Amino acid sequence: MSEPPSIRLLGHRGFVRFWVADGVSNLGTFVSGLAVQLLLIETLGADQQEVGLVRSAQWLPYLLFGLLAGVLVDRVRRKPLLVGADALSAVLFGGVGVLALTGHLSVGLLGAVVFVVGSASMVSSAANQSYLPSLVPAPLLPVANARLHQTYTAAQSAGPLVAGLLVRALSAPVAVLVDALSYAVSAVVVAGIRDSEREPDRPASPSASRRQVLAELREGAAWVYRHETLRPYAISLHTWFLGNGLVGTLLVFFATTELGLGPVAVGLVLAVAGVSGVVGAGLAPRLGDRFGVGPVMVASQWLAPIGFVLLLLAQPGPSALLWPVLANLVVGLGMGAGDPLGLSHRTTVTPDRLRGRMNATIRCFNWGTLAVAAPLAGWLATSFGIRTAIAAGIVVLAVSAVVLTASPVRRVRTTTAPGEHTEQ
Repeated sequence: MSEPPSIRLLGHRGFVRFWVADGVSNLGTFVSGLAVQLLLIETLGADQQEVGLVRSAQWLPYLLFGLLAGVLVDRVRRKPLLVGADALSAVLFGGVGVLALTGHLSVGLLGAVVFVVGSASMVSSAANQSYLPSLVPAPLLPVANARLHQTYTAAQSAGPLVAGLLVRALSAPVAVLVDALSYAVSAVVVAGIRDSEREPDRPASPSASRRQVLAELREGAAWVYRHETLRPYAISLHTWFLGNGLVGTLLVFFATTELGLGPVAVGLVLAVAGVSGVVGAGLAPRLGDRFGVGPVMVASQWLAPIGFVLLLLAQPGPSALLWPVLANLVVGLGMGAGDPLGLSHRTTVTPDRLRGRMNATIRCFNWGTLAVAAPLAGWLATSFGIRTAIAAGIVVLAVSAVVLTASPVRRVRTTTAPGEHTEQ
């Protein structure tokens, strides 16, 4: 009797080290996500506009350099990029913590650091998804992605709670130093991984390299948006990020001002999505095996608009907490079940030499939509009311689900379908 995939996965020591490093780094990232905001507000006395500008600095690199990051990832070995990005982030956030403790940190300097760390994170994310196939064979990719997603969502749930405890017991600068330590640990662990990654082919000369950049960018985008299943998958995903950005931008404001929920209750609402995401990611491989990868991806996409409709049922009073918790429970479950299968599918249908550009292209437009969603959400809420703005986000999420439902993705049965590994 053969061992289950989850057990076989543990036999790949490189993946286990990568999994540990990714989990430690993600926990630190979610700790600093809250800690940096508290550092801005409590330590630096930043106003709402300054907080918004610093937060936007995190996503701006995706708009400016997202596609170029894909070219970089496809031209060099991925492990050195991962180690370098983590090491740089460790040094920069370590510096932020020290400067904050000594009273020498400014809002502008923090924004600059967040921008550079965001750039490093962008490169690391593109390399991360492209590096995984060198650690595990293709049949184990769905399980590997599910384990990584489980760890990510667990960190997403625990990180803000850990940050709150650290800030209360010590200070916001110390919480940022904890994130710096997590990046350092991740860099050391990844550096010790043994993998099967090969050295990519390099251009013959620097001039040839420059001439090829635009061609390579076009090739990566063409692969995504001309592929039979990647095109609708990517368009659906971009639309999902826009809709989720509209709702997510307003969620905390809605919970506090409309429903009267306190900080602890709001923290619980946010944590629930991470917990249900862990459950969904754990079920993803088995659901994919039983019902098919495509059908599960489609069904998961529908859970976001269905879940967020529950938000509109919420009213101030004894049951005010119930509906937001149920909403995030449903949405998180869909993300947990669908994301690992989507990642595995897009990885297995893409040749290795294009994976960096494929991932960077998709992520560039995914995260880039947040720059549009945040101000649009504020304008809609101000002009038409917060419930109308949330409803608009739900409509966009439903459009995302319709796009995927009407596409060939619904017919994808496995992540290793015959013929889908070849270039098209």
